[in-house]
This record gives sequence, C-alpha cells and structure tokens, in this order.
Amino acid sequence: MTTNQDLMQRDLAVLWHPCTQMKDHEWLPMTPIKRGEGVWLEDFDGNRYIDAISSWWVNLFGHCNPRINDRIKQQLDTLEHVILAGFSHEPVIELSERLIELTPPGLAHCFYADNGSSAIEVALKMSYHYWHNTGKPQKTKFITLSNSYHGETLGALAAGDVALYKETYKPLLMEVITAPSPDCFFREQGESCRDYSARQFEHMRKLLEQHADETCAVIVEPLVQCAGTMRMYDPIYLKLLREACDEFGVHLIADEIAVGFGRTGTLFACEQADITPDFLCLSKGLTGGYLPVSVTLTHEQIYQGFYDEYEKLSAFLHSHSYNGNPLGCAAALATLDIFQQDDVIEQNKQLAQTMQQATEHLKDHPHVGEVRQTGMILAVEMVKNRAANETYPWQERRGLTIYQHALKNEALLRPLGNVSYLMPPYVITPEQIEHLARVMTEGIDLATRNN
Repeated sequence: MTTNQDLMQRDLAVLWHPCTQMKDHEWLPMTPIKRGEGVWLEDFDGNRYIDAISSWWVNLFGHCNPRINDRIKQQLDTLEHVILAGFSHEPVIELSERLIELTPPGLAHCFYADNGSSAIEVALKMSYHYWHNTGKPQKTKFITLSNSYHGETLGALAAGDVALYKETYKPLLMEVITAPSPDCFFREQGESCRDYSARQFEHMRKLLEQHADETCAVIVEPLVQCAGTMRMYDPIYLKLLREACDEFGVHLIADEIAVGFGRTGTLFACEQADITPDFLCLSKGLTGGYLPVSVTLTHEQIYQGFYDEYEKLSAFLHSHSYNGNPLGCAAALATLDIFQQDDVIEQNKQLAQTMQQATEHLKDHPHVGEVRQTGMILAVEMVKNRAANETYPWQERRGLTIYQHALKNEALLRPLGNVSYLMPPYVITPEQIEHLARVMTEGIDLATRNN
C-alpha cells in the first residue's frame, strides 16, 4: 500500500515545488494528497485536512464537485482543445457572453490566457499597445501600489511590490511608479478605514498629476492585497481612482484574480465601488479551482484601438497555446451555473458572519495586531508588541508554527509571514469554520508563547 513516506521520497527525487525552499523538506514533511471531497483533502496515510485556503485561493465549491465534474466529462467526449486563432467553439463563446453579462457594465470583449500572471501580462501589453496605436507612444509607464502583487512573470512581477518575490529579479524588470497603499492597517487610532483610504488617495492623485502623460495605466488589486499579507482597504479608494484615471486619461487595470467570484462579499470587488475598470483580470475561481484558465476583459474603445487593416500591423498578437481551452471553459460554465442556481453570494454573507464571530475573541489577544475581514477573506496578524504594532522578525517564521499545528488538527492553514488567514471554499459549514478558528487560536498561542 502506498504511504505518505513512499510518495515523499519519490517526490523529492524529481520535483521542485513552487514558493518553497526545498531544503525545508529535510525537517518539514510535505503532504501527498490522495483524494479530495468538498472542503476535505485526504493523504495516503488516511489523515484529513480542511482546505481553509482553497488550495491557493482557487477552489470555490469544494474538491470533486459533482456538477463541475459532470460538465467537464461531457465536454471531454466532444472537444478537448482547438486553436483559438481562426477557430472557435461553443463553450468559449457562451462563457464570454456570460462573463460580459455578469461583470461591471461596459466590458465588452474577452481575451483568454492560461493563468493569472498571463492575464496581467495581457492587460499591461494591451494598455501600452492601445496608446501606441492611438498616437501616444510616450505612454510607457505603469503606476502600482506598494505591497501589491500581480504574479510571477516578468511584467506582472514588475507591477508588484512585495520584495520577497521581486527583489532578486529587479535588474530584469521594467521600472514602475509606486504609490503608497491605502492599506488600513496603518490608519491612525480612531480613524475610519474609509477616511484613511481616502487620505491615502492624495498620494496617487499627485502621481497622476505629475506622470499622466507618460502613464499607460494604474493597476490595483481591488479591496484586498492578498499576497501582501491580506491587507485591506475601503472601496472609496477605487471610486476616487476611477474618477482620477478618467480625468487624467489613464487606464485602470483591476486585478481580481484572487478577489473575484464572491471572495469579497460581492461577485466582483469593483461592484462595491460601483466602478468599471478598463481591464478586468480574472482567473483562480473562474473554473472553480479545476483548470488553469484566465481572462482579461476590456471595453469597446480599447478593442477598436486595434481594429484596422492588416497592413497597419496594429493587431494584438499575444497568444497562448491553450487560449480558451474547452475543458476549462466547461468548468467555468459549471461554476457560473452554481452561482446562478444556489444564491451563493447571499449564503456567503452568513458564512462570513460565522467567520467573524468565530474569531472575534482574537481581537483581544495580546499578540494579535489586527483581525481584518472582507467578505469570505479573514486574516489575523500576529505582532510582537500590540501597542506599537511591532511585527515579529520574518526570520523567526512564527506562522509556520500555526501551519504545523493545523496539520495535526485536520486543517490546512498556510501562513503569509506573520499572518494566518481563512479563505475557504464556499461549501464549508459553520461547524467547520468554528473548528478552524479554534485551531488557529491554538496555533497563535503556540507561536507567540515565547515572545
């Protein structure tokens, strides 16, 4: 019978894992997974884990969801893949129609790629290329937020600002203009998140005043900077940003790869500011966590900037082999069906309330600086000194204590530095949320015991 140990030995002989110092596995065992069902993952030794982080934020409706499974199986017997240049197929057409209907008003065209980073690359290139095609080739810069993250390919990496991922590759990256984040963790005592985010916008406005003539677009993660330790801000920032981008003639790119599809309490985070970006990037939850598909949506004006005679060489020639893969589109259509048929957003409001109530006690923990929540994303930040918001040195890796404790107690809680968070599939039960909150609390106690 195959065991965890068997798989670990085979794995270490041949694999190089993402976002991992492989030497850690000399003392930190990996967990080979045999099967998944609902919120549960099961390893080869029979241990179970609640997938509290949705397997890197992708899974919406549980592992091996029968409705998504069935749709993919049906598609598999019809068409597995076809080139999307000069050809098309029904699933990608239907998916595009439905996305345009569901996303903020005005978005009119869908461009597909393989993953979130690629969707960002599409938006960056498309924005620059639009200005090039319309007689403004001097627009070559992008404005980003501090602590932002947009992916690992070189363009997406350049647009981000998390040093852990970016610093090593800096010589390879284009230069960007960085505005201070509206992240409410740094608001003054007694200051509302709305007031702080609005105050922080003044920095962005000044940069737009100074650099609009050379700037293609501003790129932001609406409401939650996920890889930036789940830092959160108020929708007022997005509203002010949309107005300023219009005023100064700069595109707005909304990276909803992680926060889209109900994570923030609305189907798309931009809805909470009642805005439509010029580019909306989606992936992760798009296929319910099944297959790698991403899409960049944009409006008619951008599309028309490329629509011309072939000899003008103005076409957007970016491509991927698996653009609009039919199996991935089938998974996405099944995911959208579940949203439509099950009133997911309303049900999530109750689950989000349970998450808030189950972790309320942590607000008084002596080594918790903040418990923050936006919809179905809840984060708990450990601090060394609560009064001064002094963080623990990253070298101490205290979040790993929570991770290891959770694995012993039927939970997958992968930390972001000193931040432990819940971002579970929407099929989780209140009882399972309460279990996760207990395990997280125990883990935080253990991680901060030797302050």
